[in-house]
Amino acid sequence: MSKHPRPVLVVTNLMDETTDVVIRVLNARAVPVVRLDPGVDIQQGGSLAATLGTSQMQGHITTATRRIELDDVRAVYWRRPTLYSPPAGLEGPAGDWAVHQFRWGLGGVLAALPHCLYLNHPWRNREAEHKPAQLIAAAQAGLRTPQTLITTDPQQAREFVAAQRDGAIYKPLWTSPYPDQEGRARTVWVTTVDPQEITDAVSVCPHLFQAKVPKDFDVRLTAVGDRLFAVRIDIAGDHLDWRKDYAKLSYEVMPVPADVSAGVRAYLNAYGLVYGAFDFAVTAEGQWTFIECNPNGQWAWFPEEIRDPIAQALADQLQKGLS
Repeated sequence: MSKHPRPVLVVTNLMDETTDVVIRVLNARAVPVVRLDPGVDIQQGGSLAATLGTSQMQGHITTATRRIELDDVRAVYWRRPTLYSPPAGLEGPAGDWAVHQFRWGLGGVLAALPHCLYLNHPWRNREAEHKPAQLIAAAQAGLRTPQTLITTDPQQAREFVAAQRDGAIYKPLWTSPYPDQEGRARTVWVTTVDPQEITDAVSVCPHLFQAKVPKDFDVRLTAVGDRLFAVRIDIAGDHLDWRKDYAKLSYEVMPVPADVSAGVRAYLNAYGLVYGAFDFAVTAEGQWTFIECNPNGQWAWFPEEIRDPIAQALADQLQKGLS
């Protein structure tokens, strides 16, 4: 390991503005930063060399402009790298084979860097992205969760929805674009649902139905290590899913109840996460209900006075590393 200040490795795509905010803070602190988009940089003049002969891993990754010693990384900020694609000139099965080698080879090396902090480790992110597991983990951590049904049975779905006193909602199990009849990608938002709207199409794939929380407002709680940043989100108009129109949102920093704070920390510990973006629905009586947690969720759209303390907390973790 070299004697110069160890760098923070930022793994993300070039257009990730959220990462830019944290990098600016690290730069202001004179913390060395190397930005890497593994799905792009290695195919554009970069290279990988990793030696694994002992309990330690040595070697380097080069890009067109930088060289990273694998045993010298202080912390990894794992954000949103570009998906691996076939190298130029390789198509069909050969291209697919190369993509798998990138994912399991380069991806495996980046997930096994010695004595460094991951925020978060990519494997922990993946484990923590499944909504069914999230709801179980949240309940086990002491957080209140809504009654939920995941089913391919249309009749069971109708009966569940009809039984919810405050109504029910449908939400996708994974957020991905849905093509409309013209082939354009559409976002599937969280929406209310009535029993008569449920058709036999439910049998095609698993669907998630959930008791609707009679919320007064939403909270986005951003957790960075032991520091919790809770922001009340109010919506102008009747929008169930606040992500649908950011222009109609207003924000207010608020305290976190002790039981919610304890539950959030227990949840992070259960998954081995350093960071998490939690969504809660809060009733007029002040009851917080866990909706979901994105282990790699956004926060940089907040106004500067809310955003900057989160960026500083993230920079604190990355600068400290495992020390």
